[in-house]
Amino acid sequence: QVQLVESGGDSVEVGGSLKLSCTASGNVEQMAWFRRRPGLQREGVAAIIFTDGVTFYSDFVKGRFTISRDGAKNSVTLLMNDLKIGDSAMYYCTARLRPGGPWTRQSLYHMWGQGTEVTVSA
Repeated sequence: QVQLVESGGDSVEVGGSLKLSCTASGNVEQMAWFRRRPGLQREGVAAIIFTDGVTFYSDFVKGRFTISRDGAKNSVTLLMNDLKIGDSAMYYCTARLRPGGPWTRQSLYHMWGQGTEVTVSA
């Protein structure tokens, strides 16, 4: 079974930047980041389809976050700029073997990482 390993979570100040990384142990075709803010349900942040490089973003991160594939590897990074207090959350990497369907539908993903925590403070 493919496993995911995340890294990069940290504590930063408002306006700062962080880069999250996630590597899958096997071949996948779509990877994404979700997050769970305290007291809220997990929500989609960004996704990328490896076959064509198409990316997706939730409105609340457009223009601030960038998801990209690390070369030809089964690895993605999430570059987060201009971080806000509201971005504080546990960030989860996820992946699926084949793309298709709404990228925010969590049930379509086959594997999940353990999460990496991001804390943004004033």
